[in-house]
Amino acid sequence: MAAVVVTYHPEGDCAELLEALAGQCRWVIVVDNGSLPEELEPVRSACAAVGALLVELGRNTGIAAAQNRGVVEAERLGARWVLLSDDDSAPAEGMVSLLMTAFEAPGQRPVAAVGPLVGEDRGGRDQLVYVARRWGPRRATAEELGSPFLEVAFLIASGCLVDLHALREVGPMNEDLFIDHVDLEWGLRARRAGYRLLVVPRARMTHSLGDEVVRIPGRRQPVHMHGPVRNYYLARNTVALIRSGLLPVAWRVGYAVWITKYSAFNALVADRRGQRARALVEGLRDGLVGRTGPRP
Repeated sequence: MAAVVVTYHPEGDCAELLEALAGQCRWVIVVDNGSLPEELEPVRSACAAVGALLVELGRNTGIAAAQNRGVVEAERLGARWVLLSDDDSAPAEGMVSLLMTAFEAPGQRPVAAVGPLVGEDRGGRDQLVYVARRWGPRRATAEELGSPFLEVAFLIASGCLVDLHALREVGPMNEDLFIDHVDLEWGLRARRAGYRLLVVPRARMTHSLGDEVVRIPGRRQPVHMHGPVRNYYLARNTVALIRSGLLPVAWRVGYAVWITKYSAFNALVADRRGQRARALVEGLRDGLVGRTGPRP
């Protein structure tokens, strides 16, 4: 078992996270995506304290490329499973052991990856578990989360425990996307290849999605806000997914409706509307023409 943590301008030294992972995994690998020297120094010390391997990429290669590099290092060490994590996540004690039980869950199809019940530890907290519905992935209900193993539409990357045998068959994370929808796209490929993705609700992890959480009157679920740069990637990669052929027809419609509402909210209501509008226009345009990789 190897844990792969991707850092990018981390807040703090990640010491608590690395200690928690070192207690549950044989190896811990930290892949840094171009953080500043003063940000990396405390991370180096935290890695040394728990015997973690630190891979410094020197620039922002994107979340998918950093995860893929971590997987390569894990395979070199001899890992059979890889636990992916962001630097702002906090796994509960015993999370990995509980996740491992899901690989033996009854079912006709093999399991490619499993994940915990991911919740936020801040105001407007939300549970980040998504099951397949008619128009696309939607939040799991409390009743669904009461089952020992829940099949899901995709797993958010942080906390995702991947069987490396399945990953070799499904393929690595899509580096063309750079960031946003990387976990969704991989999950779609895994399901198309005949695998299941499961959540173990008894396994817990806290994680922060987006820069802040906003409550909108009349809407039950909170809105996770990102900066204008992420508006670009979410718009572009949503269009790319709609065009990819990986989504069922109804899901394409659902995502087309979602990106329309998302764009309208960010361009007309959110802060920094001018920056957001420009980023969204660029993202939608680049998605339509098939431009990928980092934002120009």
